[in-house]
Amino acid sequence: MGTHDKASNEFQDVKGKVKETVGRASGDEDLENEGRTDQVKASVKDVGESVKDAASEIKDAVTGK
Repeated sequence: MGTHDKASNEFQDVKGKVKETVGRASGDEDLENEGRTDQVKASVKDVGESVKDAASEIKDAVTGK
């Protein structure tokens, strides 16, 4: 996973945690849910990047690179 992708995903996760916390503290369920959604999106992106990395490693192992 590229450094930029990892940083972007981490930022989205942290932003989601902040939204969730602020939403919970203020009683704003929409903001709380939006925060959870941001965190899930960041996790899904991380999984996608991990799959791409694994596929690249397999390809390199098969081709001997």
